[in-house]
This record gives sequence, structure tokens and C-alpha cells, in this order.
Amino acid sequence: MGKVTGFLEIDRREAKYQPASDRIRHFREFTLPLPDAEVANQASRCMDCGVPFCHGPNGCPVHNQIPDWNDLVYNGNWEEAARNLHSTNNFPEFTGRICPAPCEEACTLNLEDVPVAIKTVEQAIADRAWKAGWVKPEPAAHKTGRKVAVVGSGPAGMAAAQQLARAGHEVHVYEREPKAGGLLRYGIPDFKMEKHYIDRRVTQMEGEGVTFHYGVNVGVTTPLDELLEGHDAVLMCGGSEAPRDPALPGQELLGVHYAMPYLVQQNRRVGHEDVSRDEPILAAGKHVVVIGGGDTASDCVGTAFRQGALSVHQLDIRPVPPLKEDKLAVWPYWPTKFRTSSSQAEGAEREFAAATLGIEGKKGHVTSVKCARVDAKRQPIPGTEFLIKADLVFIALGFVHPLREGMLEKEGLALDKRGNVGATDLDYATSVPKLFAAGDMRRGQSLVVWAIREGRQAAQSIDTFLMGSSVLPR
Repeated sequence: MGKVTGFLEIDRREAKYQPASDRIRHFREFTLPLPDAEVANQASRCMDCGVPFCHGPNGCPVHNQIPDWNDLVYNGNWEEAARNLHSTNNFPEFTGRICPAPCEEACTLNLEDVPVAIKTVEQAIADRAWKAGWVKPEPAAHKTGRKVAVVGSGPAGMAAAQQLARAGHEVHVYEREPKAGGLLRYGIPDFKMEKHYIDRRVTQMEGEGVTFHYGVNVGVTTPLDELLEGHDAVLMCGGSEAPRDPALPGQELLGVHYAMPYLVQQNRRVGHEDVSRDEPILAAGKHVVVIGGGDTASDCVGTAFRQGALSVHQLDIRPVPPLKEDKLAVWPYWPTKFRTSSSQAEGAEREFAAATLGIEGKKGHVTSVKCARVDAKRQPIPGTEFLIKADLVFIALGFVHPLREGMLEKEGLALDKRGNVGATDLDYATSVPKLFAAGDMRRGQSLVVWAIREGRQAAQSIDTFLMGSSVLPR
């Protein structure tokens, strides 16, 4: 529980950022970590709250034992804190950087708007564990003789593969791209998480016996049936990649793109992958409009600024949220309130209650975005139309379901009403024998921490399916 009176004596502190004027000049991470002594102080603020909502169903999806490792850090036992943290989360250095921290919203101290800096402590533990050499391959002592294929190397696929390998199975990961990571590598910009963190996890997993196969597009270049025939079980972790289509007039104009091709191209560029065959999507010297109010839209904002955009407008159909939530009405759930991401703080002009009516252009190229204010039902209000100058427009309205082409065309594979793979979170089994599904492909678009949870739980279900029982945690 940390220091008994720590929450009364010590103010909440988080890691600071480089100034916006400096950080927009590069694509590297810009968080300035706290000294270990200050991290221990922050961990000491964890109070004896009776019911720790931070790792309950409304807090941490992977059920990190947050009060336990806060107490260990406060008492100087960082190595045991790292073991505790890794017992529930395969990749805390990922979540410590990019998770929105629902645990902090669920913290009892958040009733006073000063929650424990859980995310900051988590990242510090993970980073110190790597620096100290405590994170090493953990190969299984005994092999089961069973062979499992994992399709997709995003956070769900990586978590499942690591768990299954540690249970003694022969694990093969099949990835469409040249490198592992999925959305972590190709969707999330380097300024939020640099990719060498993924590379060292891949090296660790290879040391545990996981084999990665790159450039294999299962269901397109390699039949799914081939994997089913050659493995005792197959887990699909292909993500949710079909973008929501707003069907806007003028959407076909040059300069209008979905968000993900833009982010993927820039991530490839930063990662020194070949992008010469792609038409360059660059914001340098342009007026940029981003349609959408979520994390992907924010990533487009930050990327555009780093490429040298003249201006960036972000359109959100939702009304301006309250600056402060009603704690007694929503705590410990994730509240709707006004939030400003680090990318938005770099100079974005945000338009709330703004519907996008269409995209206008001249000579086949976008010149402006036509908008209107909306009423309480999010319907355009006549007479409130306005134009925003635009040379480049990104549509970032989320994803509706996995791509249809390929694995989803497997005969007999049932989908749910949203178009995701039909499987429950009890056993993750699909309607096809030996075939399982986890992550966004099953759950729908969600957080990285939820993908890790699904991968871990799916691994436990597959281990039970193969062996009759399992010692892997759920």
C-alpha cells in the first residue's frame, strides 16, 4: 500500500514533455522520465483504499496488481516489482507508454483529481527491468510436442505466442508485414513509442522458441487451411482494419486519405523501410484537416506537425465535453471529459460540434472542407455552414471490422453482427474446429492493453484445448 500517509504528504507528479517547439522537430519519444527517487515517492502515494478499483474490472484490463508493485517500488525492491508486473502483463513497456490509463481514472484518489501516477510508475519499472538485465528469455523446461500457429504479430498475437511458448508448445507467428508489431509498429507513431522496444521483445520471444515468419499474408498468399492442417491449433489475431467510410461528397479528390495509410507510410519511413513504390503523403507546407476526434486522429495531427504542416484543424462531431466530470455519477468508470493530447497541444485548432458535409476542390484536388454546426442529435443546423481551407484531409473515424478478404472468407467461419469473428471471451474458439480468434479481430477496435489481455486469455484456452488443463493465468 506504499507509505501510510504518502497520499497526504506528497503531491502527484507525472513525467514532463519536451517543449512542443522542440519535439515537433523529430519523431523520437519526448517524455522526460522522473528520477527513480521521485518514482518511489509517487508509488508511495498508493493508499490503503480497501477495494483497489485500479485493477478491478473498471480499471486495468490485464489486472495488474498495482498496489503490490507500488509498495515494492516504495520499499526499493524494484526487481520483485518487475516480476510482479510481468506476471500479469507481457509488455509493460508498451502499455506504460501508450495506454490511456483507465487504472488512474479508477483510482480512489481520483475522487479528488489526484490519482496515483500509475502509468508513470509502470513505465519506470519496465524500463529499469530492461536496463538492469532482469528481462530474459524464459524457455519452457519441457516441450509438449504440440504445434500452434498465431496469425498476426500485434499485441494480441505477441502476447499469445509468448504465453504458449512458455507453456511448452512449438509456436509459429505468421505476419503479413516485414517486421513484427502490427498496429504497435505501423499505426502508432514513433514519438509515442519507439520501435526498438518491439524488436527486443521479438528477440526475447525467439529465445523462448517462437518462430516468426514475415511476408506471409494468411488467407491471401497462404491458405488458412494449410495452417489448420499443419498445426494443432491456429489463433487469428489479424486486427480490425476496415476503416469507417463516411461516404462524403468529394472524398475521391486528390489529397484526401484515410488515416492509416498515412500513418503506416510515415512509420515505414522512420523505420527505414522502402516506401519508394508508394505515392508520398506529406503534410509539409500544407493546410491539413483531420476528420475525427480519437487517438488515430490525434496521431495524424502530431505526424502532420512533424512533417511541417502550416496549420492543422481537427473536426469532432461531438459537443465540447465538460472540463470536469461528475465523480459521484461516473467514478470509477472512464469519464467523458475535455482532454488534450500531446499532439493537439502542439498547435491544433479543434472544432467541436462540427459535422463534415463534404470536401470541395478544384482541378481534381482538395481545396477546402465544408462543415456545419450540429444540434443535440448531431444533425447539421441550417445556416451554420462554414469552410476550412485544406490541401490535405485525413479521415480518422475508426474501424468497423476486420478485412473481409482472406481469413474471414473461410468456409463455416461465423461472424458476429458487427462483422467481427464470432468467438466468446470464455474460450476464444470460433465455429471452425482448431481455430481461435483474439484481439481486435474478435473484440472490435479497442486498446492495446485489451489486446494483450485477449492474447493471454486465448493462450490459456488453447493450452487447455491441447492439453486438457493449463497452468497459464487468465
